[in-house]
Amino acid sequence: MRYGRFALMLLVMSLAGGAVGQPYPSRPVRIVVPYPPGGSPDVLARTLAQRVSESVGQQIITDNRPGAGGSVAAEAVMRASPDGYTLLIADSSVYSISPNLNPKLPYDTLRDFAPVSLAATSPIFLVANNALPVQNVKDLIALAKAKPGMPYGSSGNGTAHHLAMELVKTLSGIDLTHVPYKGAGQVVPAVLAGDVVVAFAGLNLVLPQAKAGKLKLLAVATGQRTPLLPDLPTVAEAGVPGFEITITLGLFAPAGTPREVIGKLSAEFVKALSTPDVRQRLTAMGVEPAGSTPEQFAEAIRTEIEQFGKLVRTSAARVE
Repeated sequence: MRYGRFALMLLVMSLAGGAVGQPYPSRPVRIVVPYPPGGSPDVLARTLAQRVSESVGQQIITDNRPGAGGSVAAEAVMRASPDGYTLLIADSSVYSISPNLNPKLPYDTLRDFAPVSLAATSPIFLVANNALPVQNVKDLIALAKAKPGMPYGSSGNGTAHHLAMELVKTLSGIDLTHVPYKGAGQVVPAVLAGDVVVAFAGLNLVLPQAKAGKLKLLAVATGQRTPLLPDLPTVAEAGVPGFEITITLGLFAPAGTPREVIGKLSAEFVKALSTPDVRQRLTAMGVEPAGSTPEQFAEAIRTEIEQFGKLVRTSAARVE
């Protein structure tokens, strides 16, 4: 009997030792997305999950957790075990803008997360309800001055879409009423329905509706015109000089995740972002693939937090 127990203990110990020594990843990895399905972060997460799953031989699962401008998802990942099996894919709204807008956030970007890789940049577009009697940004400004308080939608308090419209308001001297949603996937239907009259959103959501003649595409928020729609003016060109906002998207792990795991993740995601089919799919949806080392991404975040801080102060935007 004693021998049997001793043998059983040896077996358990050997199995435990084998599990500890398994290479990463040895089980499915979860990527938490701060918005509902349909927006650029969601599309990016699903595209990368499929390709990295094939590369590492483990399932990569996407988990949509919308709410509070992305802080629901961010806090969930911040509190997850720092073992590389729970990741966050987020945009500037979550890691650069909200920290400048909301002093009560439950997280600090550079303290509570380990940057993995800059994944992409994604322009946002100003769109209007089809029934709105405007054809361009100058028309919108004139109408807003004649009818102050018209509602605009955003993907949530503290998001880039929120800040972008607040900056338009400040620079053009108009008054619009903010109506926050849980993600861009909810904002575009609201514009279509007339619940709000204008909003900023990603190309993958607005272009099909614009082509179908169901909403008006007015301008792009970036400093330069996008090659995907070269005839569409920038917001600055169209009537709001000095306006420019570009959104980045990146991957994070909880702070304290081992450096070798961060390195493995970064290498896998950068490799996925460099493959032709992934690049083609993302580019067609208005997302420009990037890829970086963890150190490069961390430095880019520091710069971005400073830049968006200046825009927040200029716009006097605040979280309601």
